Amino acid sequence: MAKKQADITKKEMDHVEDVIGRVMQVGVILSAIVIVLGVLMLFITGKSGYPAGVHPDTFAAIGKGILAFKPYAIIMLGLFLLILTPALRVLVSIYAFWEMHDSMYVWITTLVMVILIIAMVIGSAGI
Repeated sequence: MAKKQADITKKEMDHVEDVIGRVMQVGVILSAIVIVLGVLMLFITGKSGYPAGVHPDTFAAIGKGILAFKPYAIIMLGLFLLILTPALRVLVSIYAFWEMHDSMYVWITTLVMVILIIAMVIGSAGI
């Protein structure tokens, strides 16, 4: 019985690792595509969409810039997606540990997510 449980756990862990790996791949590839799109727009138009020395630095400014097809805003979106990828990995890990009924790792991974959120809030506040 213990061997069967160990085989199930190994299969579950292999599946979790595959899902997390896929999340990381998709996140990096998607962010790279968005950044390249923004850089191409920058080279084609020759304009960033903003006055010299100005760039979008808030979610609202990035959103408005994307709706206006401003190259710098699209590049910033790609960078945001790249930064968001590891955070999404942590969320997927929380879900995976929850599905495996591993409460200790659910709590540890949730704590990591809370720390990431606090760090993003502090960073966005400029503290």
